[in-house]
Order: sequence, then C-alpha cells, then structure tokens
Amino acid sequence: MLANYAWIVRRSAAVTAIAAAIMLAVSAAIDGIKGLAGAAVAIAVVTAFFGISIIAVGRAARVGPHVMMATALGTYLLKILALLILVGRFQGTTAFSPRLFGVTAIACVLVYSAAQIGWSVRRKALYVEPDGQR
Repeated sequence: MLANYAWIVRRSAAVTAIAAAIMLAVSAAIDGIKGLAGAAVAIAVVTAFFGISIIAVGRAARVGPHVMMATALGTYLLKILALLILVGRFQGTTAFSPRLFGVTAIACVLVYSAAQIGWSVRRKALYVEPDGQR
C-alpha cells in the first residue's frame, strides 16, 4: 500500500510543481517582486504542509489503517488551523502580495488534490489486502 501511495505522491508533486512554476510567473507578471514573493511563500507553506502529511500518514500506515485515518484527519485539522493563523498574520503585510499568496496557495492545493484523485483512479491497486497477505 505504501508503494502505491508513494507512486501517487511523486506524480502529484510533479504536476503541482508545474502549476507552482506557472503561478510564480503569473504572480510576477501581475505584481512584480511582491507578487513573486507572495507566490513563493505560498508554495513553501503548501509544500511544508503536504510534506508533513506525507510523512505522518506514511508512518501511521505502518501501524494500521485505523491509525492512518486518525493521523490524516488530525494533520488536516492542524494544517487548517495553521493556515488560518498564517492568513491572519499575512493579511496586512507589505512585504509581499497577500492576495497572490492566497491565490497561489489555493491553486497549488487544488492541483495537488486533483492530481492525487486522478492518479489514484488511474492506478489499478487493491484497496484491501487479500486474506493471508499480512
């Protein structure tokens, strides 16, 4: 199961990297250095958030499916709270464009999520382990 997940994550990350590069270029074209900085911060935050999830869920999967689901839900909740705090902190900043930060973060999250769904559907993998394989 972890091998299938790693396959999906690698391909989803590659698709998201392309979207991130596009968002960097668009943000720089819209608002110059501040737009570029906002997009770069958003990409760093999204990368860190998904990296934390991948590591936590991967380790939890070794214990069992019930632990994996609880870990996935827990990290999701923590990431949403952290993003709320970050957005609140960045709202009045003049160091970069908060609007392009938000647009880039949303775009990267949506592309990554859509890529995971798409690659998961294409991947012919068992969802349960047959008897005697554990």
